[in-house]
Amino acid sequence: MTTNAVSDPVNEMLPLPKLATLGLQHVLVMYAGAVAVPLIIGGALKMSREEIAFLISADLLCCGLVSLIQCVGLWNVGVRLPIMMGVAFTAVAPIIATGSDPRLGVPAVFGAVIASGVFTYFAAPYMSRMVRFFPPVVTGTVVLLIGVSLMKIGINWAAGGVPMIHGPGGMVPNPQYGAPVNLGLAAFVLVTILLLTAFLKGFMANIAVLLGMTLGFVVAAAMGQVHFGGIAEAGWLRVVLPFHFGLPTFDALSILTLCLVMIVMMIESTGLFLAIAEINERPLTQSDLARGLRADGIGNIIGGIFGTFTYTSYAQNVGLVQVTGVRSRWVVAAASVILIVLSCLPKLSVLVAAIPNAVLGGAALVMFGMVAATGVKILAKVDFTGDRRNLYIVALGVGVGLIPVVADRFFTQLPDLAVRFFQNGILIGTLTAVLLNLLFNVRRPVLTRSVAALDA
Repeated sequence: MTTNAVSDPVNEMLPLPKLATLGLQHVLVMYAGAVAVPLIIGGALKMSREEIAFLISADLLCCGLVSLIQCVGLWNVGVRLPIMMGVAFTAVAPIIATGSDPRLGVPAVFGAVIASGVFTYFAAPYMSRMVRFFPPVVTGTVVLLIGVSLMKIGINWAAGGVPMIHGPGGMVPNPQYGAPVNLGLAAFVLVTILLLTAFLKGFMANIAVLLGMTLGFVVAAAMGQVHFGGIAEAGWLRVVLPFHFGLPTFDALSILTLCLVMIVMMIESTGLFLAIAEINERPLTQSDLARGLRADGIGNIIGGIFGTFTYTSYAQNVGLVQVTGVRSRWVVAAASVILIVLSCLPKLSVLVAAIPNAVLGGAALVMFGMVAATGVKILAKVDFTGDRRNLYIVALGVGVGLIPVVADRFFTQLPDLAVRFFQNGILIGTLTAVLLNLLFNVRRPVLTRSVAALDA
């Protein structure tokens, strides 16, 4: 390893075998989320099995392309940090609403995705000015909230999925949720990762998550918990071409809705960029943030062209960077190439998708917890003794942000638009922290000086 690599771990170029292995680890961590959105949207829009398979391949291709742009950079696009990009859950509801409208259909979905990408690209410099509203007390609160909010996903994975599933007559309890075999698999993966981290050193310790998931997969397969259906039917090669579903159409209301969603996603991305910058010990400038947010916009444009959806940074991979300590953006670049290859090889894609939720959950508990721990680390720099008002920022930022996590029906009687807004815990928690910081740490000194001037 060169001196330059040590002094700048973000730009460290590792040997190709290590890059490929660490990149595969990133792919496995984000794969479930990446394929979930095409499955949800494709099912809701009553697409055929072949069309849903295409959506998955297109999504993997776009995940790879957009991640590559984000971590490597292209002109004034890309934050140039180890950030993995994936299709966003935030936009699922408006996309399904547009695609289900018989007057609009799928072409209008892709038109809205492209147009919202153009909007995001040009809005990025203005949104990047928000960085001054994110001092450590706000950044730490947001990162802590992201980690704690993600724990619900990790816990559900560890239990075997989600508590309620669709049945013939509506939602019914998931019979596999909390099954001992799932809890045992998750615990096995978790303990394996911890033991490997404790007793291995160097590169082997860095791939502890990959090794833990691999061993978990082998054990799950031996127990008959891995379902290989679909591999035989999947083709060996698929080339994803643009405009597979026809040329896009542009509906004003659908575009406006997705543009509003992208504003929310840019706020979420800001928090994640600040988190990864903190992990890499590299201050995030307004220019860096603008480049990162532009990548969100370019991701939408690419997604709309290739027949998929909106793109954003994946928090689970931020946690993986913290767990492994490997901060090279070229590892993410390697993961991007693997995703592009997977998009062309449907059989391999189906095999990766066969990893049981419980195996993912065991790894997720470590990674999501690490995101929360990063928030605590940032908050350690905040003065809570000399200025107790900072405690209110953290307390209410986390408390308000967790409302949708612990009580998902809390806001359901509000108007539909308000429900969509308030159900995003990271968004409302971030806004709470920013507004309280403005009240306590920005406006208060101004008011104090004004009062002092009047007394004089």
